[in-house]
Amino acid sequence: MLVLCSNGLSSPELIERILPAAKGCTTAALVVTADPVYKEQNYHVPRCRQTLEALGLEVTVFDLDIQPASELLSFDVVEFIGGNPFYLLDALRKQNARPILEVLAQQKLLIGWSAAAFVFGPSLKLVNQYSPEMNYLNLTDLNGLSLSDLEVLPHYSRFLAKFEAFEEICRRYENEHQLMVLRLNDGDGIMIEGNKTVICRGFQSEGSSL
Repeated sequence: MLVLCSNGLSSPELIERILPAAKGCTTAALVVTADPVYKEQNYHVPRCRQTLEALGLEVTVFDLDIQPASELLSFDVVEFIGGNPFYLLDALRKQNARPILEVLAQQKLLIGWSAAAFVFGPSLKLVNQYSPEMNYLNLTDLNGLSLSDLEVLPHYSRFLAKFEAFEEICRRYENEHQLMVLRLNDGDGIMIEGNKTVICRGFQSEGSSL
């Protein structure tokens, strides 16, 4: 199962939705690569570790900058924290990690939030419109890994006040590219398994086949 979310497994509703996929799992990797500065000291790490441990998982902090992506296959659950999507995309490309992440999404439980939710989708072009300064690596190819064809916009309600014309930029992007962006608030998530997609929004969940 592939899970795309805004700020991790941060709501009871989202955790409840992934419980069937986590049943029988014993180990988890918490991948901190998207934060090139703080890594395992990222302030989200204790919260994420606690949530995974509450699911009965033994958690290992993992960094693709110093560990091969192939080692992720030894874990039952792999969660990528947020940070810089451009840095994360570059790190994954350097290791040719897409085939490994495909296996994780198809056979295990792969969770990506914030930056990783962009990277696991088809493109970083939308986030580049909001925060081009994050692309200090000067990546010109902004195609994502396309583990899913869904484009998401994490932290939606929180960023409405942070960015000028936040919704207008998103709507213009949708019109220009003839697609729909799924806006995710913190606590929301999308679970993708085969041709089944479930969108979890707090107390309201919507199931569909895409």
